[in-house]
Amino acid sequence: MTEERAPAGIDPTVPSVARMYDYFLGGKDNFASDREAGDRLMQIIPGVRETARANRAFLRRAVTEIAGRGVRQFLDIGSGLPTQENVHQVAHRIAPDARTVYVDNDPIVMAHGRAILADNPHTSVVQADMREPEELLAHPEIRARIDFGEPVAVLLLAMLHFIPEDAAAEAVVATVRKALAPGSHLVLSHIHAGDTPAEDTARATGVYRATSAGSITTRTPGHLAAYVDGLEVLGPGIVPVEAWRPEFEEDAVPDFSRPGILGVVARVP
Repeated sequence: MTEERAPAGIDPTVPSVARMYDYFLGGKDNFASDREAGDRLMQIIPGVRETARANRAFLRRAVTEIAGRGVRQFLDIGSGLPTQENVHQVAHRIAPDARTVYVDNDPIVMAHGRAILADNPHTSVVQADMREPEELLAHPEIRARIDFGEPVAVLLLAMLHFIPEDAAAEAVVATVRKALAPGSHLVLSHIHAGDTPAEDTARATGVYRATSAGSITTRTPGHLAAYVDGLEVLGPGIVPVEAWRPEFEEDAVPDFSRPGILGVVARVP
């Protein structure tokens, strides 16, 4: 993507977390500012690119598990730019009639998502903001596609850390949980600092402070445990995403000392 192709209303000089994530995943829908911010972050936290890809693999494994349990509705909040192994692609391997709604507040995500998914009758893209969860859940396009009286899987992957206040992040999850019928699933992932020195965490936070998101906040396994309190947490529990039902044995032992992303999948009883 070149700066000349930036859609109206988009300042290509301001890094976007969605486009930075696309850069980490090897995508091409990003600007020079996104790549520069991504490179600065990788200098501070060298494993960032691998962590982003591990988070994407976690999405694939979680959606495969949930679709295998019979869930046929998926709501991906903060979906980011379309890439390989999107939610609907993974779900359709199990159930070709599974319905997916992607939600994001980035206009570039909207433009690309709608163009790619225009001919897919089971998938739609909606512009809404997770920080306004009541409005998001009431969105007519979401209500037209998702029946909240039936089980639905809601994904909030690598999103809650863009809400700086703990109480506000908890309120988003609580609002979403209230809407979920028994048999629904909640899939969460969240950045954690591990044993990263405080000065490096502060430098990494500074990179995100210059992005469209404005900030990033690391949280602990205890925070994620509070988000899913009272739900049925699927094994292996709250672990680094690479250790959630991994494909390779060497990833099975969780290492909480490393900075990365924690993941959890929980079922509404």
